[in-house]
Amino acid sequence: MKQITQEERWFLVNQLVELTKKEARHLKLTTNRLKALHPDLKWVEALEEKIEYAEMLDAFVSRFSRLQDTLGDKLLPALLRVSLEKTGSQLDNLLKAEKMDWISSAESWIEIRSLRNKLVHEYMDSAPDLLQALIMAIKSAELLIQTQQNFTQYTAQLQQALLDK
Repeated sequence: MKQITQEERWFLVNQLVELTKKEARHLKLTTNRLKALHPDLKWVEALEEKIEYAEMLDAFVSRFSRLQDTLGDKLLPALLRVSLEKTGSQLDNLLKAEKMDWISSAESWIEIRSLRNKLVHEYMDSAPDLLQALIMAIKSAELLIQTQQNFTQYTAQLQQALLDK
């Protein structure tokens, strides 16, 4: 099995940073469009009749989930590797990220993961539960976007520090 070089690790990190910038931008656009509609229980209950609302909700859930997955499952471990940190379970990685001030709270990230699962599974079952999850996800979207910015900033700082050596 071929050993991955540090240069290849950096290539991956840079690709993931660019991907997450795009994902964060799309999530922000969809979040703002959704917030402008002021979703309430009546809005959620109308999802079956108003296909444009359902499609917007689907886009939001998809973009929210995609950014969280790319940040937590791909970029975070890749950043830890280029920082010469040992990677572990997602919880271990999140705790390291919290310790390094890349994320505000590992616990918040775990809650967001649970929230994402609720959004997907509550979709058809309970309008009040879906509304509650949606409101929390809209608030949490900003945390994901901020995390992407933190990861981008850390990447640039680390690359600059390596160039200065």
